[in-house]
Amino acid sequence: MKPPKRLQSLIEEGLIDTVVRQLMSGKEAMVYVVRCGDETRCAKIYKEAENRSFRQAVDYTENRKVKNSRQARAMAKGTRYGREAQEAAWQSAEVDALYRLAAAGVRVPKPYNFCDGVLLMELVTDEFGDAAPRLNDVVLTPAQARAHHGALLTEVVRMLCAGVVHGDLSEFNILLAADGPVIIDLPQAIDAAGNNHAKRMLLRDVANLRAYFGRFAPELLHTHFGPEMWDLYQRGMLQPDSVLTGRFEHQKGLVDVGSVIREIDDARAEEAARRLRMQTLRPQ
Repeated sequence: MKPPKRLQSLIEEGLIDTVVRQLMSGKEAMVYVVRCGDETRCAKIYKEAENRSFRQAVDYTENRKVKNSRQARAMAKGTRYGREAQEAAWQSAEVDALYRLAAAGVRVPKPYNFCDGVLLMELVTDEFGDAAPRLNDVVLTPAQARAHHGALLTEVVRMLCAGVVHGDLSEFNILLAADGPVIIDLPQAIDAAGNNHAKRMLLRDVANLRAYFGRFAPELLHTHFGPEMWDLYQRGMLQPDSVLTGRFEHQKGLVDVGSVIREIDDARAEEAARRLRMQTLRPQ
């Protein structure tokens, strides 16, 4: 196929030989299957901010590091340079998270290069060597649901031990590879220790997994892995191989009304986002 303009510079640099086909068009990026020598990889082209349905909410960008104080001031003022710096930081966040998580043994696509707003990375495949499907595109048996749910909880624990919370984890950004689930789409990943919204987002990520796999294995709907995981993390007791029970007793006390309202708003926003994804995610 004719290479998209955004991939032309990577071809000229010799990072890509040919563009095979478009793999997917999502809320924040377009993904292409490409050939690099003898290997087949994928190239993720980030959409411009005004063309994305996912916005850089302050909850996600809180305490993200920038190169220098000039960039920080420009981003705070919203100048043109500041917007460009913010966009660059948003894109590079996924690259940084992928390298960080891959080093921690988390099942994410292997990153190869990041050039001109294009992320070149591993193509995750199924047992037939084809591009792996998203989790929301498959039907599971109860046994498969329990197995994949357990595997993904292990990955979330590893991420948290590495200081990262996905922030938007659901069946829409998990691929089912030949050897199990692989987590994708990390530009909104946040620093677990440096972001005040980390707990809320971690609990939401785990709740999304519970809700999805609970469709196939209803007993999972009664588990509480998120609060258990965060409690161990806060107390410095969470390890990559920690054994979780799914049971957690919430301590009784004063109710934080603001937090409750935010949780309700998050749930509504998540449901709206799910419906939007079903309408806009178009496998090619």
